[in-house]
Amino acid sequence: MTARRSPGWLAVAIAGGCALDPYRFDTPRSAAGLELDPYASQEQCVALGRGQRFDFYFVSAAPVAFNIHYRDANAVIMPITRDNATRDSGVFTADHTDVYCVAWKAGAQPSILEYQLRPLPSP
Repeated sequence: MTARRSPGWLAVAIAGGCALDPYRFDTPRSAAGLELDPYASQEQCVALGRGQRFDFYFVSAAPVAFNIHYRDANAVIMPITRDNATRDSGVFTADHTDVYCVAWKAGAQPSILEYQLRPLPSP
């Protein structure tokens, strides 16, 4: 005779998974030594309310294209863009509630990336 598991464990697993919001941003996000192959990209997306802020910094071994963007229907809006950057830092403030993505894209040269995104308290 084969033991059967109750389907209740599946409901708990699904409900628990739904509670995990990949865009939740209440602790810093960071990486060091992240390798980017030629033309590869890395992206971190966070949910922000209007007026919420975070500080960011990055350094890369080779120039990368950097941006902070969000989607509006079929358009990608980029409030911050930097081409051929090897480092940048600053404070970003959301002008409306949305999911904002911070992205880096390597050029023809591979790169090694270090970054940190840190939520800031409301002013």
